[in-house]
Amino acid sequence: MNSIYQNIITSTLKIEKLLAVLIDPDKMKLEAVSSFISKVNQSIATHIFVGGSEVDEGVTETLIVEIKKHTELPIVLFPGDVIQITNKADGILFLSLISGRNPEYLIGKHVEAVSKLKGTNLEIIPTGYLLIENGKETSVERVSQTKPIKRSQIQTILNTAKAGELLGMKLIYIEAGSGASHSIEPEIISKVKEELNIPLIVGGGIRSKVELESAYKAGADLVVIGTAFEKDVSFFDNLRK
Repeated sequence: MNSIYQNIITSTLKIEKLLAVLIDPDKMKLEAVSSFISKVNQSIATHIFVGGSEVDEGVTETLIVEIKKHTELPIVLFPGDVIQITNKADGILFLSLISGRNPEYLIGKHVEAVSKLKGTNLEIIPTGYLLIENGKETSVERVSQTKPIKRSQIQTILNTAKAGELLGMKLIYIEAGSGASHSIEPEIISKVKEELNIPLIVGGGIRSKVELESAYKAGADLVVIGTAFEKDVSFFDNLRK
């Protein structure tokens, strides 16, 4: 498989928008994988992200093995914890929660992950992760014991995203969190994109094609959708190739 990151860069330069379907191992039943992935394959999705904030050990690997039986799309880990790391995936977003100040999610978990990553062939993509408040507590906030950046603090969001790039992150991922009551405003996406020289991922709260197109128009290079598909698989019908 070609480099996942290089393909993202190439698409960004060509202004080709990317879409990742986020699958939470804690919510996806194995018997539902075949039909679900069939719809993913028929959609405009370009990547499959797998991960969740609270997942039991071994569940992620079992799920990915099943997913791989049904698709050729790259499968990228979006791990909430070290126990979700598995060599069965193609790559991993090596997430640093730079919107928070808990050292465990800035460097602690990463140190813990090294011994597992050494034994894999995963493509490791350093990613600066910013959680933006959405009006309710998310699982990321609860598990990481950090607070999101307020939407009104736009300059803080911009400075944090740029700091991530200057620290060497290859991607910046801003999101409102799983099950967010509303998606990130186009104004925030646009201003963050203007600050960056690296690809921008946007996720959380996107539940319609209009919101998806709005995120792309504002500057998102890759959009991640999860909850919308979990709640209504027919959402794929709006995103056919």
